[in-house]
Amino acid sequence: MIGRNDLCWCGSGKKWKKCHYPKENTHTTSSGKAVDSSDPYQKLREAYRKQYDILLKTPEEIEGIKKACLLAADILSQVCAKAQPGITTKELDTFARSLHKKANAIPAPLGYGDPPFPASICTSLNDVICHGIPNDVPLKEGDILNVDVSPVLGSYYGDCSKMVCIGKVSPEKQRLIDVTYDCLMESCAILKPGVKVYEIGDVIEKVAAKANYSVVYQFVGHGVGVEFHEAPAIPHNKNTCDIELVPGMTFTIEPMINTGKPEGEIDPDNDWVAYTVDGGQSAQCEHTILITDSGHEILTPWEK
Repeated sequence: MIGRNDLCWCGSGKKWKKCHYPKENTHTTSSGKAVDSSDPYQKLREAYRKQYDILLKTPEEIEGIKKACLLAADILSQVCAKAQPGITTKELDTFARSLHKKANAIPAPLGYGDPPFPASICTSLNDVICHGIPNDVPLKEGDILNVDVSPVLGSYYGDCSKMVCIGKVSPEKQRLIDVTYDCLMESCAILKPGVKVYEIGDVIEKVAAKANYSVVYQFVGHGVGVEFHEAPAIPHNKNTCDIELVPGMTFTIEPMINTGKPEGEIDPDNDWVAYTVDGGQSAQCEHTILITDSGHEILTPWEK
């Protein structure tokens, strides 16, 4: 945690106590609870909200977000375990809805957006980059599937996704899944206060390029926790976003990696499902991350 005599986080060169040290109690949590004026991150929260519209979370909010994220990882694992040849993604969606209901949670995607998303989870198959809509087509041997789960628990959001191999898949598809997972985990590994957002994309691009894969740039990670989609956007490709990571930030990293061209095209029939433009395969993995005083914490601990 930053000390009174440390250099201020704002880069002024002054000691924190002479610069942005908190002096008044004006911040409230998402539940309306006032934050004590002794909270060392009060001014930082105010500054990031004013400058970037970023919600730095209080300990109370973090506690709620952690519970939602643990639920997201649990639902994700249970749904993925049922993804076998012969089952339909619509059946997986029905199962996911029952798990949300059992946990007294709400699936954030259901009814979200315009047009409203029609399912409780996203199921993106083979050449679908993201936002796949569950349907009645049975999964078959050799398919690769991304399942994306985002529950709302007690007004807080969790968000994560992972890839599933349906039966035995080709070595090429397995390699794509492995590289996508490496893109996620290697970009997570650098996270700590002071790292800039663009460094996340640098790592992902480097890992993907080494395997001769492309990084989708039309869809991004995002802040999450108090709302479904918050600032900042987290691009997975090379970019110039120089916002510094600071304690209390919660956001997703969810690289989408293609075997061919990086572009996607939206299905005009539903305005949701994004396909690769060349029919190439696509994979995605996602975690929700908390930036801590000294590093980071993965809040959605699903197993590969």
